[in-house]
Amino acid sequence: MGMPRRVYTYPSGMGWEPYNQLSTLGGVLLFFSVLIFVINVLVSLRRGMTAGDNPWDSGTLEWATTSPPKPYNFAFTPVVDSREPLWEHREVLPVMEGLSTAKREVLTTSPSEAEPISRQASPEPSIWPFLSAIATTIVLLGTIFSEWALVWGALPLGVVLTGWFWPTRPRAGGEAQ
Repeated sequence: MGMPRRVYTYPSGMGWEPYNQLSTLGGVLLFFSVLIFVINVLVSLRRGMTAGDNPWDSGTLEWATTSPPKPYNFAFTPVVDSREPLWEHREVLPVMEGLSTAKREVLTTSPSEAEPISRQASPEPSIWPFLSAIATTIVLLGTIFSEWALVWGALPLGVVLTGWFWPTRPRAGGEAQ
């Protein structure tokens, strides 16, 4: 249809000049913005101040822990009774009481009023969720190339999920292993 292909530029008079100039201007602008970002990162690494635990005085709960957060995040689960709990309770954030300190527990609540219903034991840390994520990723990436990846990938995924959800026997002290 007269459209030149596989050329680095189009002949003049075809009406593409404004679009090529706009694209070039966007590329130059993107280059300078990335350059400014990289300079800012390098200067901040050398002379920047270390931010505290809540540098913006945010009111939400994710800023209530230390920076960087500990692996368990909170030693005691905080009670949230407003949209900005850190602004409501400046001095001390209220925490839940009555949960076991010997084993991992969570408090289950009603869906609408958030009234406490019961305590539920949490599972111990495990490698099974990580392995199931790897198996799922392999299956889904494999389906890009072949539909048989779903069939053959279901086998290792089934093994991993079976290992994850396999029931455990209670220990002598009453805890599941």
